[in-house]
Amino acid sequence: MGFRREAVKRSYILQTNHLTKKIDGKELVRDVNLHVKKGEIYGFLGPNGAGKTTVMKMITNLWKPTEGAVELFGETLESDSYDVFKRMGSIIEFPTFYEHLSGRDTLDTAPGMDAISAPIELFTGMAFLIFTSVMLASFLVSAYKNKTMNLMFTYPVKRRNILVSQMLAVWIFNFAALVLSKLIIYLCILTGSKYMQPSFAIDFDMGSVSFYIQLILKSFVIVSMSFIALFVGMALKSSKAAIVTSFLLIFLTQANVGDFTMADNAGFPLVLTAVSFGFAALSIYHVEKKDL
Repeated sequence: MGFRREAVKRSYILQTNHLTKKIDGKELVRDVNLHVKKGEIYGFLGPNGAGKTTVMKMITNLWKPTEGAVELFGETLESDSYDVFKRMGSIIEFPTFYEHLSGRDTLDTAPGMDAISAPIELFTGMAFLIFTSVMLASFLVSAYKNKTMNLMFTYPVKRRNILVSQMLAVWIFNFAALVLSKLIIYLCILTGSKYMQPSFAIDFDMGSVSFYIQLILKSFVIVSMSFIALFVGMALKSSKAAIVTSFLLIFLTQANVGDFTMADNAGFPLVLTAVSFGFAALSIYHVEKKDL
């Protein structure tokens, strides 16, 4: 029976035990016992002055109970229980909302609701887009400028084949490196979360097939975008122009203009990939006749 009571006790995410609050001898609430299980939507109702706000302030550690105790996530609330509040949020008495945000967006912007996959995708994407653009600029744009391409074009191989092989080699290398880098980062975070309580939401499932499909598709789009930077660099005959273009592409895909953003547009990656390969084709168009 003792084990059963302990199991029932642990199933509650919030408990108050005989909670009582007195101020200057006036009793605001008395002997309040709440039991809220994980996943429940609990309605805390009462007329004005019944003590709802008083109880909420004790639950959130703004007020200390005169008698009784509060348990959150199985832990008894103390004056220094700071870590437990990283796992909860509260709006007491005066609710305030951002009118331009949806309910989901409001939850996403709340402290402690930050998901980890978005910054991983952002920073790895930024790094590899720039790195791929730098490699393409070094192997192709710079090769034109320092006359190395002249030597390669003397080989008994079509110029187009030489350029395509270089572009493809850079693309394959960076695509594989980006996929592998993401997998290592996700695996390290998942492993660390088994031993330490993360301060962010683990919003990915490495046991799901869709996780790997999305990872591969996003990596494919990011690395392919470097072909746009290559085209600009070759058109302007400048490696710096290719690198600067890669930064502009990051701004285009991630920045907000008012309420407009491409970051969450589902169709934009498909369009961007098609445009990227279009620019790749333009980079080698008429290369057989182009004057070196």
